[in-house]
Amino acid sequence: MREHQGDDPITTARFRDVATRVLDALLEAAPEHATDLGDHRFDDQLTDWSAEASDGRAAMLTEALGALDDVDDTGLIPDDRVDLEILRTRVTGNLWELTELRPHERDPLMHLPGEGLHPLIAKAAIPVADRLRALAGRLTQVPDRLATAREVLHDMPRVQVETAIIQATGTQALLTDELEPLLRQELALADRVAAARDDALAALAEYTHWLEAQLPVADGEPRLGEQAYAARLWYSLDTETGPDAVLTRAESDLQAIEEELAELASNLAGAPPRIGQVREMLDRSAALAPVTQATMLPLCRAALTQLTARVTELDLVTVAQVPVPSVVLPAARRGVGVAYCDPPGPLEYNGHLLRNLIVHEVMPGHLVQLAHAARYQGATRVRSAAWSGPFIEGWAAYAEELMAISGFGGTEADDVGLRLQQLKMQLRTTINAILDVRVHSRGMTEAEAMVLMTDRGHQDAGEATGKWRRALLTSAELSTSYVGYRELSDIARQVRSARPDGSIRQVHDAMLAHGSPPPRHLRTLLALE
Repeated sequence: MREHQGDDPITTARFRDVATRVLDALLEAAPEHATDLGDHRFDDQLTDWSAEASDGRAAMLTEALGALDDVDDTGLIPDDRVDLEILRTRVTGNLWELTELRPHERDPLMHLPGEGLHPLIAKAAIPVADRLRALAGRLTQVPDRLATAREVLHDMPRVQVETAIIQATGTQALLTDELEPLLRQELALADRVAAARDDALAALAEYTHWLEAQLPVADGEPRLGEQAYAARLWYSLDTETGPDAVLTRAESDLQAIEEELAELASNLAGAPPRIGQVREMLDRSAALAPVTQATMLPLCRAALTQLTARVTELDLVTVAQVPVPSVVLPAARRGVGVAYCDPPGPLEYNGHLLRNLIVHEVMPGHLVQLAHAARYQGATRVRSAAWSGPFIEGWAAYAEELMAISGFGGTEADDVGLRLQQLKMQLRTTINAILDVRVHSRGMTEAEAMVLMTDRGHQDAGEATGKWRRALLTSAELSTSYVGYRELSDIARQVRSARPDGSIRQVHDAMLAHGSPPPRHLRTLLALE
């Protein structure tokens, strides 16, 4: 960014008008994303991935980028300058992906309608009649959307085809088992929606059969390569940390975490460190806190109550009162991730791991951060619509470490168990970043990845196999949490140093007071640079 020279009312008004128009265009071009964000103007639409529509989208993005580039940021206040940079990066990234990377021509997952249908079925905040009318609109478009997929897709990687088959099957279940109760609530709309649903189910079955027929020839390369991966990392994470720097720091951190975990395991065992000791202590800790499918959700709810009390007692961050339902991952979203926080907008289960998961997803992790973000009222909607994954995931990983160091507030065994699991999860987060860089830009083999995850990450073979698939299915995503955690941890130290009289809660509230911006921009907003 250029040096700030002052608040120019004309430039400010122009930027805010441009930002509004660009955001509207972006959301109209990605209606499923708009629905997730709570903008329901396009709930009856699905993204059109035809060649003609993609060309039109590219023209829109080019025009939007030109309008943003014409804004002189020296006349803007810091908040607006940050929003301008966030929006410019988002538009540039979308244009690069659409015209250069072109994943819609190789990834059959992008054409599945489940992400657009699920929120209209599951999110009760939207009136039932409105959801069903929107569903009818989206369902009507499913046959053409999947026909387009068969026209534009080529050179598909096998792992993406296999996963698309899984998710297509899950989407069919979504449209039967999960939709039926909704239809019974609005009988006047039921026939219209059911007819569109039946056509969509037939199209999904046809698409699934087509995907199955493609498996023998699905030999596309899922890895991006060094140049494309570097660009994807920059655009996806909006970070100035390149692949080489991410890899160097992650591999150094991995060794440091291994040493800390080995020391903790040695103390628990009451014996000198030795090979296999860490895994033995992890297994012993897990065995002392067993969890079954029947006890999992009650344990999560109890852990949330205890964690809320502990965070309040320690005065770590302002806690908003937001209801938190615990639900099972929907079938239409399976095959990539294993756990998630679904805000308004196969783990190896044990009690300590689930407590750590609650820290990450809810208290004081995602839910607390997102509640703070919802309070932010900027002059534009940029930070509401273009939130930063590294900020959100980084805060959750930072929260894990914060609680593990502070203690769970239960027994000593609970605290030790939580710290063990947090260090194991930190190992996993760090290894994820190493996998991400090495798989997509360094040619890491599956055998090398499995050794890294099972030997150094203490992951079971099933978990490691799933992560290998995820590394192939995604790019830059697995680095998100690690990069965000590292950048936010550095910022927290900087804020404490710059504001020595502030409490830990004031430090954290200050970090969370600006929505969910990329961490590099948070430094500007906090006047740290």
